[in-house]
Amino acid sequence: MKVMFRPSLFMTVAMLLTATLCIKAGLWQYGKAQAKQALQAQLELSLKQAPVALPQKIVDVEPWRYRRVKFAGIYQPHYQILLDNQVENTMVGYHVLTPMQVEGGAVVLVNRGWIQGSPDRRVPVVDTPSGRQEVEGDIMFPSAKFFALETPPTKDENWQPVWQNLDMIRYLKAVPFAVQPFVVRLDAKSEAGGFVRNWPPPGNNIAMHLGYAYQWFGFALTLLVIYIVLNVKKVES
Repeated sequence: MKVMFRPSLFMTVAMLLTATLCIKAGLWQYGKAQAKQALQAQLELSLKQAPVALPQKIVDVEPWRYRRVKFAGIYQPHYQILLDNQVENTMVGYHVLTPMQVEGGAVVLVNRGWIQGSPDRRVPVVDTPSGRQEVEGDIMFPSAKFFALETPPTKDENWQPVWQNLDMIRYLKAVPFAVQPFVVRLDAKSEAGGFVRNWPPPGNNIAMHLGYAYQWFGFALTLLVIYIVLNVKKVES
């Protein structure tokens, strides 16, 4: 009795295509995990460094990501943003982002932290301290990879404060002043009108991406085993 391996062309092509897709999906998830590990390492390094003065302009983004900075200025609450659907301890609320006119510089958006929303979805009234405030926090560059159906805000008294996504390009076009293209997340110890500030680390779901990657690689291996088993046949010699 002989063992013969005679797969059909159709089954071979189907297996190769499907396995390739699984491997690509696994590599994509693994790449996301690696990228978040790098961001986590960058954040941990920045937390060990003393805060520096806020730069007038950032050309190279990466060295400034999560960099701790300090500056002083005055809040401009009229063009404040309430970033919707932000969760803190299973409760839904908003992140409060208030533009601040920096002393000797352009306006910068300051994320002052999380506030709880109301059951009736009424827009909350947010207290903003007046006068000169000293700010310390870290620089965050918002993602531009999302699709929004929101109506563009206008530069008048009908400003709509509740936003679903932090679209910096949209914000820059909507306000009548120059704004730095990043956000400063207010440090938990800063007293410049802050709220709840449990900033999630960038690597808080690394294990999830690794798990998905291993699953996709496992699917590819399973397909290969099934392909071999189905096409190995015993024949009489």
